[in-house]
Amino acid sequence: MRSMSDRATFHAQLKALDFSHYPLEESFRQRMLELLDTTPDCFLRTAYPAHFTGSALVVSADGCRVLLNHHRKLNKWIGFGGHCDGDANLLRVAMREAREESGIEGLVPVLEHPFDLDIHAIPPLKGEPAHEHFDVRYLLAAPEGAEFAVSEESHALAWVTPEEMDSMDLDASMRRLIAK
Repeated sequence: MRSMSDRATFHAQLKALDFSHYPLEESFRQRMLELLDTTPDCFLRTAYPAHFTGSALVVSADGCRVLLNHHRKLNKWIGFGGHCDGDANLLRVAMREAREESGIEGLVPVLEHPFDLDIHAIPPLKGEPAHEHFDVRYLLAAPEGAEFAVSEESHALAWVTPEEMDSMDLDASMRRLIAK
């Protein structure tokens, strides 16, 4: 028996998610399903006006802290993530991006399915038109004693507690993700 393709697996995961308590994410899910059904190249960064990205929220092994990234281009605190570059396995994309941007090896998924969905606007930049990122977010756990390394994509990285996050300038989407 042939296994499902990454695209079909992702479609099934999106359909199965229950966002009945998160109406904003339910609307994002519907838009993501539509993009998936109508845009063959939706996993490529050249798909306009929207394409998928994979992201991760990295939590410490004890679950008490979150690793945040002060992104160089965006100049704000966010999680880790990036373009799929043709890969329809969004968990693999999120894990790759988190590893590359944090320097932490051995990250493991807390869940095998998406933890959060977000759609955000990207302004025109370096010859690219304004577009939207259909961001699929996963929850990853760092191994015990994990030490990060700041990549060229970041100003800084920091392990932060929920109390410390309260005083940080985080956008609404990051606050929603962390509150979950």
